[in-house]
Formats: sequence, structure tokens, C-alpha cells
Amino acid sequence: MHKNSIAALAFCLLSFSVSAQNFVKTQGCQFMLNGKPYYYIGTNYWYGGLLQAVKGEKGRARLKQELDFLKSKGVTNLRVLAGSEGVGMENGIQRVKPALQPEHHVYKPEILESLDYLLNEMHKRDMRAVLYLSNNWEWSGGFLQYLNWNGQLADSTMRKKLNWDGQRNETSKFYTCQSCMQDYSKQVKLIVTHINKYSHIAYSNDPTIMAWELANEPRPMRTEAFGAFKKWVLAAATYIKSIDKNHLVTTGTEGVMGSEGSAKLFSDVHAFKPIDYLTIHIWPKNWGWFRDTSIAENLPQVISKSVAYIRQHEAIAKALDKPLVLEEFGLPRDAQSFDPTSTTSSRNKYYEAVFNEWKRSMKTNGSIAGCNFWAFGGTARPIAGQVFWKEGDDFMGDPPQEEQGLNAVFSTDNSTWKIIQNFTSSK
Repeated sequence: MHKNSIAALAFCLLSFSVSAQNFVKTQGCQFMLNGKPYYYIGTNYWYGGLLQAVKGEKGRARLKQELDFLKSKGVTNLRVLAGSEGVGMENGIQRVKPALQPEHHVYKPEILESLDYLLNEMHKRDMRAVLYLSNNWEWSGGFLQYLNWNGQLADSTMRKKLNWDGQRNETSKFYTCQSCMQDYSKQVKLIVTHINKYSHIAYSNDPTIMAWELANEPRPMRTEAFGAFKKWVLAAATYIKSIDKNHLVTTGTEGVMGSEGSAKLFSDVHAFKPIDYLTIHIWPKNWGWFRDTSIAENLPQVISKSVAYIRQHEAIAKALDKPLVLEEFGLPRDAQSFDPTSTTSSRNKYYEAVFNEWKRSMKTNGSIAGCNFWAFGGTARPIAGQVFWKEGDDFMGDPPQEEQGLNAVFSTDNSTWKIIQNFTSSK
């Protein structure tokens, strides 16, 4: 063999070895990266993969500015929406646009090219992405849209506002709709095997991606759906592993609260071999741990319940010998103001309490490996006199069904960033 050919082969083998090492893996209750434990504080940046598609050059400029900002604060793990379905009203709200799959089996490659740009810029900054592949909730299409496309949900029912029981009844049908699950897998394959326009690397071979999530907050919705839900989790995770040997796979679930109160179900689905780590979400407002604007008054209760919830799931993760990520948690601004100039005293104390749980676990080689607060609002700001998102508005972390500015952490929330940076710098 010619010496230049030998050198080229050696370089390729070295490149492959380094690339393989750069993927985040698990070792017991820890994530591992480059042979070392990987602990992180990250954020939810679900709209990051849409910025180029929506705003073009302006979106690219915003994205780079925001990634630089996050990097400067030590926030280098981003949870991002990858799969979105359908257009128009769903469950009474205007869903996020543009969608990857606006019509049944019709995909828009420019949406993935926008995600390409995000991943390429993240790679330049040595950041990692967790990509979720669909949604239990209506704000990006998700399971209700698949049911509609497959004749299991009428247009009129899908578009009107369902009550909670109605939403549970309808969404739970996804797990017994074979054609719906086949459509889900088709979109998953499209995403996972996609080749990045900028790096020319297939997503399945890109170490910038840390993990695939089956969906955002998948849950059975009804106890009667437990069996079908478990079968789907195993089948979906197994399928992703069959087309991608490099990346971690997880559920994206809220924990026991998203398992209809069943700790056993939560443990069972995360015990499956293709599921590499556990996730939980914590939503004090949605779960009624405080009412209206009484955040400060109820903050001790909010913190104690959150810590108990974290430790309940930490024990399950230890028993399964897998890492746990606190990948969604948030709190409104003081007095539930949507004004970005308002104070965030209660939120700051809440974040500090959650991060302390992560730090405690990290210092004792525990199972809590990562945190992703909800959500990064970046440089966007709410529009005065307008409560909810409208098409054409900048994305800012709060999805369309929620008041804009409700949980978003803006780039100007200096007191919150000081707390975040205190923890990221102490790793």
C-alpha cells in the first residue's frame, strides 16, 4: 500500500475513533463523554430548529447571538423540537408553524435544513442537543394529528377545545392505532437518517446530538392504555436503535405525574433496554401547588414538593442503574407578571433549590445527571397588550397555548443568570 494511502487510512481510523468517543454514553447512573462523567445544566430551546426557517438571515443572526450567550453562561445542552405535524387549529389553539409534516406524508425539507443550521452552530460551540420527535400535546400537532390523518379523529373534534377528559380519551387512542404509529415511525426515520446540509453528516452519525426522545411528554392518558403505551415505548425505542447505533434514546416523560400516578408504569417503561435514561418534568403551576399569583406565599410548599418529586424518581433511577434528567421545570415571574422587566425572586429561589438537588447528586455520584430549565426566551420579548402567540411573532420559550412571558427566561434576567452561572461554573 502506498504510504499516502496508509496515512489516509490511519487518519480515517483516528477520526472514526475520536468521533465515536465524542458521543454521550451511559455508564450506570452517569452520562459519559470522552471517557469522563458528563453533568450539565441546560435549557429548553424548542424553537431553535425553526429560527432559520421562519426568519431567514435574521433568524440565523438571532440563533448565533443566543448560542453565544448560552455558551457564555455555561449552558451547553439544549432540548429542541425536531418533529411537528399539521397546520391550523388543534384543541382550540393555533399550533406552532412551520411544521415538518404540514400534510399527511408531505414533508418540508427546509424545516430540517433549519435544524441542520442549529446543529452545525451548536457543534462549533461544543454543545449537545436532545431532540424530541413528536408531541403528546396539541401545540406542535403530535398524536392528535396522527389520529386525525388516520380517520380516528374528526376534523371538527380535533379543532375544537376539548375538555380534559375528552383530550385524554382521544389522545390515548394513539397507542392502539397501528397506522398512526407507522406514520410516526416514518417521520422518525426521515429525521434520524437525514443528512445535515452544512456538515454533510447524517444525524445518526452526529455526536452533537446527545439523544432522541420519543416525544414531548408522552403519557398513556388513561389507565386502560397502560399496556398499549408500554408496547409502543418499547417498539418505538427499539426501532430508533435499529436505525441509529450511536445515540441515546429516552422517553421525554414527566415522571409519575405523566404516568397517571403510577410509579410502577414509570419504572417499567424506563427499565426497557433501549431506553438509556429517565426523564422527569416538574410543573408546580399546572399541578396546583399554588394558585393564581400566590407564588411567594406558597414557595416553601412548592420547593418541598419539588424536592420530594425529584428524590422519588432519583430512587427509581438508582434502582434501574440509569441516569435521571430533570428536563423541564419552571415557575412564572413574581405575581405571575408577563412583563420582562418584572422581578423573578421566587423563580430564582426555585431554580436554586432544583440545581442544589442536581449538585448534591453530582457530588455523591448520584443518578441526577442533567437539568434543562424551561425555557430560554432569548432576545425575544412579549408584545405589549397581547397575551398569546400569533403567527409571525418571535418564539420565546412559551408555546402558543401559554401566555407569552409566563415561564420564559430572557437574556436580560440577570439575577437568574447569575444563579445559573454560579452552578455551571462549580462543576
